[in-house]
Amino acid sequence: MKATSGDLARLGFGDAKAALVGLAILGESADPLVALLGRTADPDQALACLLRLLEAVADQEAADGREELLAALVHDEGTAMRLLCVLGASEALAHHLTRHPDHWRELRDPTLGSTRPAAYAVRAGLLRAVGADPTDAAPVATVQDAAAVDALRVEYRRVLLRLAARDLAHDLGVDDAAAELSDLAAGTLEAALAVGRARLGEAAGEARLAVVAMGKCGGHELNYVSDVDVIFLHAAADPERQDDPSVLRTATRLATHLIQICSDYTAEGTIWPVDAALRPEGKAGPLTRTLESHQGYYERWAKPWEFQALLKARAVAGDLELGRAFVEMTAPMVWTAAHREGFVADTQAMRRRVIDHIPAKEVDRQIKLGPGGLRDVEFAVQLLQLVHGFGDDRIREPTTLSALHALSVLGYVGREDGESLHEAYSFLRSLEHRMQLFALRRTHVVPEEPASLRRLGRSLGFRSEPEATLAKVWQHHRREVRRLHEKLFYRPLLTAVARIPGDELRLSSEAAGTRLAALGYGDPQAALRNLEALTSGVTRRAKIQRALLPAMLSWFAEGVDPDAGLFGFRRISERLGTTPWYLKTLRDEGEVAERLAHLLSTSRYVTGLLEVEPAGVRMLAEDITPLTARAIGEEMRSNVSRQPDLDKAVRSIRAVRRRELLRVGAGDVLGLTDVADVGAALSRITDATLEATLEVAGRRVRRQKDMEEPPTRIAIVAMGRYGGFELSYGSDADVLFVHQPVEGADPHVASTYATAVANEVRNLLAQAGPDPSLVVDADLRPEGKQGALVRTLDSYAAYYARWSKVWEAQALLRADAVVGDVDVRRRFTELIDPLRYPAGGLSEDDVIEVRRIKARVDTERLPKGADPQLHLKLGRGGLADIEWTIQLLQMRHAAEIEGLRTPRTLAAASAAAEAGLLDPDDARVLSEAWRTVSRVRNAATLARGKPTDQLPREAQERAAVASILGYPAGCTDEMVNDYLRTTRRARLVVDRVFW
Repeated sequence: MKATSGDLARLGFGDAKAALVGLAILGESADPLVALLGRTADPDQALACLLRLLEAVADQEAADGREELLAALVHDEGTAMRLLCVLGASEALAHHLTRHPDHWRELRDPTLGSTRPAAYAVRAGLLRAVGADPTDAAPVATVQDAAAVDALRVEYRRVLLRLAARDLAHDLGVDDAAAELSDLAAGTLEAALAVGRARLGEAAGEARLAVVAMGKCGGHELNYVSDVDVIFLHAAADPERQDDPSVLRTATRLATHLIQICSDYTAEGTIWPVDAALRPEGKAGPLTRTLESHQGYYERWAKPWEFQALLKARAVAGDLELGRAFVEMTAPMVWTAAHREGFVADTQAMRRRVIDHIPAKEVDRQIKLGPGGLRDVEFAVQLLQLVHGFGDDRIREPTTLSALHALSVLGYVGREDGESLHEAYSFLRSLEHRMQLFALRRTHVVPEEPASLRRLGRSLGFRSEPEATLAKVWQHHRREVRRLHEKLFYRPLLTAVARIPGDELRLSSEAAGTRLAALGYGDPQAALRNLEALTSGVTRRAKIQRALLPAMLSWFAEGVDPDAGLFGFRRISERLGTTPWYLKTLRDEGEVAERLAHLLSTSRYVTGLLEVEPAGVRMLAEDITPLTARAIGEEMRSNVSRQPDLDKAVRSIRAVRRRELLRVGAGDVLGLTDVADVGAALSRITDATLEATLEVAGRRVRRQKDMEEPPTRIAIVAMGRYGGFELSYGSDADVLFVHQPVEGADPHVASTYATAVANEVRNLLAQAGPDPSLVVDADLRPEGKQGALVRTLDSYAAYYARWSKVWEAQALLRADAVVGDVDVRRRFTELIDPLRYPAGGLSEDDVIEVRRIKARVDTERLPKGADPQLHLKLGRGGLADIEWTIQLLQMRHAAEIEGLRTPRTLAAASAAAEAGLLDPDDARVLSEAWRTVSRVRNAATLARGKPTDQLPREAQERAAVASILGYPAGCTDEMVNDYLRTTRRARLVVDRVFW
């Protein structure tokens, strides 16, 4: 019965009209083949390619050949299924068949469905194709060169055709297909080397060349189309000539010919590129070395990733004895690589860099390098092998799936996790194979075209809604890989300490400690104790912790100090573990848990605040943009108004300040808050804190002195970095206290009251407590520490009129009256403006005096032993250099240029550039340097937990600074070099503008 258009549509044909025309050409042979065509990946393509193949057979063998092919298809379902599956899934192999139509008979072999060809037989066939004797120790091709190169390609595709047919029609396991592809590659390399020997003639006998496969070929898990990674090594055929330069030249020429023979394009196409970039020194190193030269390199210079690459090394062609000697020499180094400091961190950082370099438009469709892709599985499995393989040779399998099975069986990976990962990896490799088989091109990006997705889905067995089913299954496995990749290292650690009954083999304490050490934990035993405390038992809390900790441990390990992260998490969990929202928030809000882990493992400052204010964890689920001074102040004043107990009122103020410091610090560490916004936010917090504390202090002093109303109005003037809205985490609050007695008040009573209030403010905020104290420093007042703590407006006016020095005018540039009585603040600003912005600018004598003072600061104030290049405040191109330069311009020109009348450094630099006082490029250099140094200063305090004006010297602290600044792991030196480069440029501007 002839098929109808509806029948063809149901079978999967996309163009039923064209299909009916094609089937008509087949005549009576069409009906038996329709159903079989419907089982292929692309029935339309399979039919069209079959028609082209029939034409090619007829052209080569006349009508008898065409009839033989049709008869074989009609009467042998096995042959029909193998051929049609290939034609429907691989346009490239269909093209090969039309060039070599006699190769269709290869698919009549009834043993194809059940027999895997032996590697030696594949090798022998490839060598015979180029006229070489497979039994020779060093086979040499005898077929003419160009013909041999083409013959090698034809034989390669003949074997590939048989393999693809088995894969598509007989459900060949992905691991078996990959192993056969690896054997085919090894034989191809051997045959290419035979052609290379023929090109060199007798000279080829001077050198023994070994080809060691790396990567997927070495691991017996090659793709259909992939670069074949190799390392070449050689020895002299005559041991007496080992150091003869001609031996190296000959070996290099052989290796070069082998690469060209495999990768050159001819009339028969190409095979695949041979990539020797994994050799010592990469592309900059010699193409081949002796065994001794390799050993010297790996013992002295090799990087951690090079040992990871050697995990799959396998001698595959050339002098196998020499190749195996290389593998035996490097094997002990491979299994001790993980003991090198920072091995796992460096390897994981490399993996992150790979992901970062994927084009954004491809990252979600990359099945190899993208998140949740093949490389995630391979990296995880290899790292576990390297960490534990030194003490357990049972897991030293070069093939990913075999290694994963061994890790699961032996308890290094949870059994369920191992099974899920095995299933996901097998699917992803199958998808990769089908993608590459179509055009025999190297690709790892899932196509977007519906027709391609439909073909891929059907090739994987999804006949119903192939596009949607493929997307669903692929995304499921991708999510599983991402989920399990995070937990693979860490879940077995929990089973080692949690004491939960079960029949699954567990990590020993020694193995668990080894894994934690390799992952960057400095004190593995302490880490295991912390894990045990968090996860032991059968309570709901312990159960949730066991679910949370695999991911948390991974995030801790990505931080600078995993031990501190885990210990901090334990302390916070002990404080909040019974609080209903805490574990629920971490479990349900993945971003909160990740943010918390990063903060705890990076910043001692933020960790300290969280341990005192654990409820701040809730904040991490919110927008952590700094609040306005008004919002903070209103909350503080509201709390104070409800507290008749003044001590409790002050504690409530400090609690709000502590929470807001946490908000700013967390935003800074997480890279969410700009450095200028950090300084402004810390200044606003200080404004609100002083405003609320001034109110409490006034109430307390009036209560002590039995006063109903204050006898004077008090204001606090912000100075220094506080006045410039540029506070850092460890900065004191530099201030001036000013008051104005109310009308009719006794001046002495008013002064005594104002002094008492000022002292009370300082004492209340300086007291030791669970939060960082706030030192209110009034040393910039007239006469310094010897002068009155508080002065009236008239007293300030008299002092400045008679005694003021140029340095005091400079200090007043950053005065900002922000706290207390509004009228007193306004009048104080009016009082000091003529002093800090003098009409006519500075006299030449005053300019000289400013420069003289700066010179003294440079020579006398730098702490003993401090590195002048790395001191953040007083170093070359540091904060003092930049700020003094800008301030000198302000004092000289602010009277005429309104934009310079600002306490903020960056705003003043911008105004100076706009006014033509500063070259725009110089202004940019100074602003960039100010931002850089301020960021480093803040980061140093966040990392160390205490203020510093020196770039930390201790490696872990310096690494934490780099991390907070956004540098990838292992880039501490890059951070220091960037800092030095930036400050050097700033110093050049300072030398030109200030001096």
